[in-house]
Amino acid sequence: MNQSRMTRGRKQKRIPGRIKNIDYKDPKALRRFVTERGKIVPSRISGASALCQRRLAKAVKRARAIGLLPFIEETYK
Repeated sequence: MNQSRMTRGRKQKRIPGRIKNIDYKDPKALRRFVTERGKIVPSRISGASALCQRRLAKAVKRARAIGLLPFIEETYK
């Protein structure tokens, strides 16, 4: 086998919307991945890879825990 072919890794799918870094301290960017009811958008809709989806979910949960994102919107309380 060709050595260069074996060392080539998978291409990671980028997060849609040109977000380079997933950060829980950026609620404006995370709101794009949360529905109006406060649910995390599934990867088949957001277009994120499995790894990026896990990072997004973790960031949303952290932002909710420290109060940067609401658990549910005011209109549904």
